[in-house]
Amino acid sequence: MSDTPPGAALKANILAEALPYIRRFHGRTIVVKFGGNAMTDAALKKSFAHDVVLLKLVGMNPVVVHGGGPQIEQLLARLGKKGEFVHGMRVTDEETMDVVEMVLGGQVNKEVVTLINQAGGKAVGLTGQDGAFIRAKKMLVPGKDNDLVDIGQVGEIASIDPGVISALEDGGFIPVVAPIGVGEDGQSYNINADLVAGKLAEVLKAEKLVVLTNTPGVLDKAGKLLTGLTPKMVDALFADGTISGGMLPKIASALDAAKNGVRSVHIIDGRVEHALLLEILTDEGVGTLIRSK
Repeated sequence: MSDTPPGAALKANILAEALPYIRRFHGRTIVVKFGGNAMTDAALKKSFAHDVVLLKLVGMNPVVVHGGGPQIEQLLARLGKKGEFVHGMRVTDEETMDVVEMVLGGQVNKEVVTLINQAGGKAVGLTGQDGAFIRAKKMLVPGKDNDLVDIGQVGEIASIDPGVISALEDGGFIPVVAPIGVGEDGQSYNINADLVAGKLAEVLKAEKLVVLTNTPGVLDKAGKLLTGLTPKMVDALFADGTISGGMLPKIASALDAAKNGVRSVHIIDGRVEHALLLEILTDEGVGTLIRSK
């Protein structure tokens, strides 16, 4: 019998480990929120695109929702405009909304689509305006004196029509969604990408919602990674201040998805190459798993 090349046995074991997961999630929808370093580092972007294509090829239905905060900031700066935030939401006047549409619906969306297509997939880019599939209404945020403040064309989700996404999935396409919604009056609204990913996962009855972040996952107060969480455990982490700051909206929309029918939610480290495959197809995973029950 010939000697096995170094590393070959390890690769075979990894493939064997992946098989039950491929079988279990075949035909299921997996919504992926693409953001953080994974969106700005060239090697990570490439590995993300390959992961998405592989998931599609083995029979899963990935749906990508992307943000684009840093890219919006860059264009605003070039126009001599400074971004302003209230409760983590970008104040979006008419000029800023034009920039948001240009960056999210144009530049970033087309780049993600191109990356997936170059990796051998069939990606189609769309915003919530296409087929009016994300209906939005104006979001009012709490002000200093607990009054509600209008921060411009910032939206919350009124409803999502899954028909457009389902049709693309049935045609073998990978939908890539920019988080822009449309109001009843036809006005465009800038919506937080985490909210869109969470709500889309609920409406599509997704098997999983996977959120790529710039942290290893949800950490306890000592900085240790927490996983295998239930919604009740996450509520306790909110209450004692373990989850705070920028992670609050991310985990809140993830938690809503877990409470509303999405079987499992994964908060994973997008700075790790092939994080998506490691989390979905291996026993170890690379982040925090929140189960629906």
